[in-house]
Amino acid sequence: MRRIDQLLIEYGASHKNDTNKTIHWICVPVIFFSIVGLIWSIPSGPLETIEAGSLTPYINWATLILLLVSIYYFSLSVPLAIGMLVFGALCLFLCNLLESILPIPLWMFSIGIFILAWIGQFIGHNIEGKKPSFLKDLQFLLIGPAWLMHFIFKKLNISY
Repeated sequence: MRRIDQLLIEYGASHKNDTNKTIHWICVPVIFFSIVGLIWSIPSGPLETIEAGSLTPYINWATLILLLVSIYYFSLSVPLAIGMLVFGALCLFLCNLLESILPIPLWMFSIGIFILAWIGQFIGHNIEGKKPSFLKDLQFLLIGPAWLMHFIFKKLNISY
């Protein structure tokens, strides 16, 4: 059995309850986005000197970290990695957009939704009666988004 399959099965073992699953469909993408938003908000220092036209806002720590995280996803599954790259790109686009329209700094918004989403996650796991998977192994913090992506791929009949 492939490593990705084992990880998805192990992650899924503590996500059987329908209410917990629904909460995860909301909270996992929000947490992922909020982390991207927090990293986006870190001053880019030397990266800010790079001029790349319309891509300039995307030359930052969040883009760099997402590229590094993609290496992990590519080591597990190329199709899932591509799906996560698309989701990551959407997160970057939303960060750029929200940074210009929010009445508060993006980092404050990101912290707020991060806290709310984790409260939701722990409520879901309380309902499930099982601990979050990441308490056993931190890599499950990255498997959660891939677990959701694999359901999208199944629905679209895309092999992962």
